[in-house]
Amino acid sequence: MMNRIENAKIVLADKVISGSMLVEQGRIADLTEAARASSTTGTDDWQGDYLLPGMVELHTDNLEKHLMPRPKVVWPTLPAILAHDAQIAASGITTVLDAISVGDIDSDSLRNDTLESCTKGLRMAADSGILRADHFLHMRLELAEEGLLDMFAPYLHDERLKLVSLMDHTPGQRQWTDLTHYRVYVSGKRGWSEEKVDSMLERLLLRQVAYAASNRRAIVASCRALDVPVPLATHDDTTVEHVVEGVDDGVTISEFPTTVAAARAAREQGLGIIMGAPNMVRGGSHSGNVSAAELARLDLLDVLSSDYVPASLLHAAFLLQNEGFALPKAVATVTRNPARMIGLHDRGEIAVGLRADYMRIRVVSGIPVVMGVWKAGNRIA
Repeated sequence: MMNRIENAKIVLADKVISGSMLVEQGRIADLTEAARASSTTGTDDWQGDYLLPGMVELHTDNLEKHLMPRPKVVWPTLPAILAHDAQIAASGITTVLDAISVGDIDSDSLRNDTLESCTKGLRMAADSGILRADHFLHMRLELAEEGLLDMFAPYLHDERLKLVSLMDHTPGQRQWTDLTHYRVYVSGKRGWSEEKVDSMLERLLLRQVAYAASNRRAIVASCRALDVPVPLATHDDTTVEHVVEGVDDGVTISEFPTTVAAARAAREQGLGIIMGAPNMVRGGSHSGNVSAAELARLDLLDVLSSDYVPASLLHAAFLLQNEGFALPKAVATVTRNPARMIGLHDRGEIAVGLRADYMRIRVVSGIPVVMGVWKAGNRIA
């Protein structure tokens, strides 16, 4: 199959050109820097709209919202997966790492109950050819979970596994250093009383002391022993010591550092830095931590993640232009940079020979609007 797109503003790795792109057999076959009127069959005139690479998402919890649309409500797995996939594709994401939680700090959570059905459902959907985007696994390991090692073991050698993050959401540190923010969060989200929050805090601290350190050592050793080691990420680094600990463990990515000091340490240690796109769009962190915009201004941001709002990813990338990023550099935070972080070198950039994952974007009232999405040359949204 062949398709030629003309009159597009094409965002390349280092510049934006006005021109055309030829797609053959699912790959980018040619790029021409020249605007011209469409004149041949099979030519698509984009009338000056942007042509961007399909986005690569490393950390989204969006599937959970479809699996558990209300507290204690578990939705049928396959319909939840298909709804999630459709939303991902419509947002311009052509490759997604579904962030699957292994363990939880909330005893009322249904995450552990849906772990197996979710991962099996994703495989079945992919094997059936009914998914629009490419789906891989990002296993988010809650280190204070008592049964973590047994829960994670089935996924250690899964070919879909592209990223493992080491998390400790025990309140009082990292993301929730300020317990006032934590109390507001859980009270508002779950309607908990002060007494219940106090009881939970005591239980979580005891659990962390009992399991977090030993689980971390075992997980790191298992991941590093793989024939092809899976990338490791730390989560919510707050101090320089957190970053150094991660480097000692072989971590290559710092997800959502909560302070400028931690982000600077990550940069000095050569770690890739991921921040939340919702943080960027909202203008700040819902946990009261450092803003993505501040780190962008300090050039301490490499990748954006949509986290819990898929549509935030493209919006946040365009907002980076307000923080001094040229458009190609901004677009790279949601395309090329995340792809390279996890070893995907066949996508994430508009370049001859790469897979034809791309999207058509029109800017309306300053907001980038997805007009169409293609994966390997085939339209998926």
